[in-house]
Amino acid sequence: MLSDCLSAEGERRCRRLLAGATARLRARPAAAAVLVPLCSVRGVPALLYTLRSSRLTGRHRGDVSFPGGKCDPADKDVVHTALRETREELGLAVPPEHVWGVLQPVHDRQKATVVPVLAGVGPLDLQSLTPSPDEVDEVFALPLAHLLQTQNQGYTHFCQGGHFRYTLPVFLHGPHRVWGLTAIITEFTLQLLAPGAYQPRLAGSRLPGG
Repeated sequence: MLSDCLSAEGERRCRRLLAGATARLRARPAAAAVLVPLCSVRGVPALLYTLRSSRLTGRHRGDVSFPGGKCDPADKDVVHTALRETREELGLAVPPEHVWGVLQPVHDRQKATVVPVLAGVGPLDLQSLTPSPDEVDEVFALPLAHLLQTQNQGYTHFCQGGHFRYTLPVFLHGPHRVWGLTAIITEFTLQLLAPGAYQPRLAGSRLPGG
């Protein structure tokens, strides 16, 4: 059952599976880190997303993302980066002990490393968050049950110079389309949380730089 994802046993299982990667990756240099907030909204297990401000500069403005950003030289490690950025963007203070571990890093088009950090943030009232208007246009949650339904899963083919380069997952039919690196991280998260319920549809697909 999906409610097991939020149980103490579910958390222990995830922490155990992530322990090796967490120890190896959290102190390794990275360009950026994001927090993947596992929450409960009205008792329903969900992932928390942000819609980046359309006033930002750069190609990712207006995109769906997880809270996060560039690593600062003053940050202790990638976990510290993810927690700091989440507090700055959403006004959500996540204690370090609520971090379950570090997921597989992803790489953007410039091949910069982005490290996803999974944390349980507990029951959440989205209205209680105070998103920074300079960085975030909207905050929303997608239930795990929604993300796991095959009719809400798709894929996008990317071409360059007229040639097929790679295929990425996309999650549909929520308030906003989840695609790009955020969709890849969502896929990693679903594989961890619900291995029996989620099967990647893109077996054998190549990721950017892969």
